[in-house]
Amino acid sequence: MTTRIAVVSAGLSQPSSTRLLADRLATATARELRAAGAEVELDFVDLRDHARDLADNLLTGFPAPALRTAIDQVVGADGLIAVTPIFSASYSGLFKTFFDVLEPDSLAGKPVLAGATGGTERHSLALEHAVRPLFAYLRSIVIPTAVYAASSDWGARGADQALNNRIDRAAGEFATQILGKPATGPADPYDEPTPFADLLAANLPR
Repeated sequence: MTTRIAVVSAGLSQPSSTRLLADRLATATARELRAAGAEVELDFVDLRDHARDLADNLLTGFPAPALRTAIDQVVGADGLIAVTPIFSASYSGLFKTFFDVLEPDSLAGKPVLAGATGGTERHSLALEHAVRPLFAYLRSIVIPTAVYAASSDWGARGADQALNNRIDRAAGEFATQILGKPATGPADPYDEPTPFADLLAANLPR
């Protein structure tokens, strides 16, 4: 059975650092899923191509055929990678408009890997105070690691490696969520304590 991943990018320029980050997240996710034995299909949705149709959809309540296809790809996917540029410390209007036109509960329970790009590291918290609450409201399952890439993250060897590390960690969490595997972590020494009666019996005189 094929695992379908929808990759939504809200970049406005061409080429776009937002699309570049989306591509790298998609590649890392596909690698993780294939390593686990899954067949993967990626559906890329560039919101730049649907900007006029999104405005029309807000006014008429009906999506054009191309937008309808994009919506179906996102709603029908097993997981969603969603990447937005950060403007004025929040997601872009184009990004928000796409999710505004979706039917209520259409993303409920869907695993989401959130990403964002911006000119400065100061905007990185927009993922936590804007993007993550948006998907929480839509009742999606947002993985713990969100990936932000500032302009300084591209090109410089050390910075690029740090970005790669964040991408790999997020992709691993995302693949785990999609495959339905329980997350693994360090063992809790108090998870299965010895019953008090057993401790008492062990210390009683024989």
